[in-house]
Amino acid sequence: MAFRSGFVCILGRPNAGKSTLLNALVGEKLAIISPKPQTTRNRIQGVVHVPKLNGKIKDGGQIVLIDTPGVHKPDSSLGRKMMVEVREAMEGCDLVLFIVDATQKLDARDQFALDLLKQSGTKAFLLINKIDLIREKSRLLPLIEEYRKLYDFSEVIPISALKRSGLNALLESVISALPSGPAYFPEDEITDQPARFMAAEIVREQVLLNTKEEIPYATTVMVESFEEGSKLTRIAATIYCEREGQKRILVGKGGQMLKRIGTAARMQIERMLGTKVFLELYVKVEPGWRDSRSFVEELDWRKQLEQRMQQQSLQADATMVSDADSTDG
Repeated sequence: MAFRSGFVCILGRPNAGKSTLLNALVGEKLAIISPKPQTTRNRIQGVVHVPKLNGKIKDGGQIVLIDTPGVHKPDSSLGRKMMVEVREAMEGCDLVLFIVDATQKLDARDQFALDLLKQSGTKAFLLINKIDLIREKSRLLPLIEEYRKLYDFSEVIPISALKRSGLNALLESVISALPSGPAYFPEDEITDQPARFMAAEIVREQVLLNTKEEIPYATTVMVESFEEGSKLTRIAATIYCEREGQKRILVGKGGQMLKRIGTAARMQIERMLGTKVFLELYVKVEPGWRDSRSFVEELDWRKQLEQRMQQQSLQADATMVSDADSTDG
């Protein structure tokens, strides 16, 4: 078998285990995880470098995994943006991993995700996740049959992303399903996400884990400055919420909640970057930001990167003009 490579989209309803699967297959934490639904808001790309083996994978391969937000019917600009991320991830992918929760019955949310899959007509595997929570494996058979009636899945693979059970078999099947092709990324690269975006997501993860009720859904995080050094990285980030009452909860009595969020996030960012981190956190109220199309668009790290590159280009042009003026003088 020649070297195989391709793009593989992970699709499913909220909390099916998509991000846990991405992290497990890549071997690094690329996507934040929380018990709360719709934790993932952007498509996240992770690269799995599959070595040469004696089994099915004789010549190795490369899987470009794309984690997506949980499929849902949007009711805000944020929700609509999340669904755009899902549809863009599915465009041009070679294979879809349709992941379902073995502990949950098929419902309207799964059906909505299946409808997206049917529209794409892409080759797909059905992944029955969280099988570690099912004592009698025979209970999986009716669920599998139910899904098989709704889509012509190429393979059905029971897994536990959390326990990493069944993942070797999954990798072999995915590689076998991909076309012969080149390595899209060098071997030392596992994601296209910039560290700046990942730092913002780590802060948001701590907000999700430390707050309750509407706070997790009414907040987002934007990194204002990111100065990376060999020994110390300085980061300033703003947590946006929608109401003053939410801000008071995020700050906490005497600033204790914000300090707890910041300390936990800083420790994770230090592990990710391999340097000491000085993290400054601010909380600002931005009423109705989830319904603001322009604000939601500003949260897209790809757009942020494009804007910074444009600014750097303008600054470089201004420097060149200044140097020319001084020479003429």
